[in-house]
Amino acid sequence: MNLPFLEWHRSPWGKATPGQRRYALRNSLAMCLALWIAFVLQLDEPYWALTSAAVVSFPTVGGVISKSIGRIFGSLFGAMASLVIAGHCLNDPWLFALSIASWLGLCTYISNQYRNNVSYAFALAGYTAAIIAFSTVNVTDSVQIFDIAQARVCEVITGILCGGLMMMLLPSTSDGEALMIALRRMHLRLLEHATMLWQPEISLRMRTSHEGVIGQILTMNVLRIQAFWSHYRLRRQNNILNAMLHHQLRITSVISSLRRMLLNWPERPENLATILDQLLNELRDPATDKYRLAHILLAVAPQDPADYRHRAFFLRLRYFCWLYLRCSRWLKLLENASHASEIEPLRINALARHTDHYEAAYNGLRTFLCILMGCAFWITTQWDSGNSALTLMAISCVLYSSTPSPIKSITTLLKAVTLLFAFCFLMKFGLMIQIDDFWVFCMFLFPILVTMQMMKLQNPPYAPLWGQLIVFMGSFLAVTNPPTYDYQSFMNESIGKIVGVLLAGLAFQILRPSSDKRKSMRSIRALRRDFIDQLSKKPQQSEIQFESRLYHRISQLNQSQDQEARTWLLRWGVVLLNCSHVVWQLRDWQTRSDPLAAVRNVCIHCLKGIITEKGVKHTSLDATLQELQRMSNALAHHPEQAARDLAGLIWRLYCSLQQLQQAISPPDEFKTTPASE
Repeated sequence: MNLPFLEWHRSPWGKATPGQRRYALRNSLAMCLALWIAFVLQLDEPYWALTSAAVVSFPTVGGVISKSIGRIFGSLFGAMASLVIAGHCLNDPWLFALSIASWLGLCTYISNQYRNNVSYAFALAGYTAAIIAFSTVNVTDSVQIFDIAQARVCEVITGILCGGLMMMLLPSTSDGEALMIALRRMHLRLLEHATMLWQPEISLRMRTSHEGVIGQILTMNVLRIQAFWSHYRLRRQNNILNAMLHHQLRITSVISSLRRMLLNWPERPENLATILDQLLNELRDPATDKYRLAHILLAVAPQDPADYRHRAFFLRLRYFCWLYLRCSRWLKLLENASHASEIEPLRINALARHTDHYEAAYNGLRTFLCILMGCAFWITTQWDSGNSALTLMAISCVLYSSTPSPIKSITTLLKAVTLLFAFCFLMKFGLMIQIDDFWVFCMFLFPILVTMQMMKLQNPPYAPLWGQLIVFMGSFLAVTNPPTYDYQSFMNESIGKIVGVLLAGLAFQILRPSSDKRKSMRSIRALRRDFIDQLSKKPQQSEIQFESRLYHRISQLNQSQDQEARTWLLRWGVVLLNCSHVVWQLRDWQTRSDPLAAVRNVCIHCLKGIITEKGVKHTSLDATLQELQRMSNALAHHPEQAARDLAGLIWRLYCSLQQLQQAISPPDEFKTTPASE
């Protein structure tokens, strides 16, 4: 009988690459080592050390370090919270239920306010307190509560240390190398993006490419954080990396601005397309410099002083070239470690993030109500396995509250716990009950873990399922010293875990996250408020902060299934960002002529009448576009060069605002008033 799946080259071991084998071996050895050390230290539930080692199993050093730091701080905060709650509230079950639900709701809210390590630390502080507090409901001695909390923290730290040790012995791909490769690829992709957007035709691929570029630049910020923790050289040059990411976002903005100018320039030079291709090809050359670029730019330099459109486009194109050349120089200096200290750009904050406070509060309320009702059911029925159900419910409500599709994540977790229920039952009562030596048990556990790690890497669509199988395996096997094989306890706790996941899924179905349309509506309203702030004399956000926050809002809806909302948010963002750049240039524009300064102030004042928090006033928009066109034509014949430069800025503002007249219908939620679009 021919069984192809049993052939070596089709097995997970045969298909694995050297990097996949090293990753699987490293994480499996860390999990087994953590379990052994927990046995040596005689911790009461050593399987939590195995789980902790599985959680911090990242493919890079920086990921392991940053995740470990978040896990340590989260575990400590969660343990302290559990001591306070359990120590003061166990005598009153309803006070205990209210306190633990409030803590979990608060941790969910704070976790949704941040990203990366801070978010993970607060999420872990929430469900760590639940794990400890729910396991102490039958404890009467406060000293025993402290011992339980101390044991959980020791088990967590043991798993983290073992994961870090194995990362040192079997290192993986360098975070710094991955970051530099990503920066170089993005640097070249920006030129491809410019080639696409500077074409006269309009296609859906342009919008998709624009969203993809924004998302990749923001994703590189995660790589920067990981490289910050694992590379001393890149930690010293963190300011340069921040500046690089901000400049790549600015280049993206300039590319879209030049496109708007091209589409609204009726009499552009015939050789412009050829010159643009030459410029982009020259920028691809690593050895290019300002002299070679200036020689090409000279071919499209304006000859007529009154042609303000030509001069405005030329100045913006030259700014694009110098900006891109500056990023190329920074990349070279970063790749050459010995000369990286020669450059010191202005100190720039990290990329700004946007937080939907309404959604974060809503998620925290959901967690609070779900835990409170679960505790009420537990108190009323006195269910023996209520602690297992409440623990899984707390983990699900906190972890998946900020995911784009929590129901999908809950479904995956339900599949994982169901499969673990069947597999661990056979493993525990079929194999483990016959083994009385730890190393014999590891001989069976180790190859299973390695195979599961390889399956996770080789099947990306099922990677979340395999990851949850690996993480939750320890809690189902419940390896202790001395071992316990209570059939009734295993069945009740396993069923309780499945019920906890089901209850969390029911909570997400009843209190569903906001739809993509509602999220985009709130993002656009916040975007309008931020833009109105940009028009004030002293804006709260700088030009760079407004730009990065706007792009973060656009990136947040990349996974949205509502294409209309995505298109509308991207269009709003591009229009307001281009207008913001012009406003900052107008604000910095210097002239000694009072009439010209008055014209500048009129331009900024016109924007305040067009864009409000409720939308666009089309009557004001049409009148303003006509007025901007009239002012730019009038200033074109002014004898002063400053007036002609002002005419170019006004024309750029006209090109940006004209996009709002395109025939695209906004989502229904945006049609709240006749004046809104």
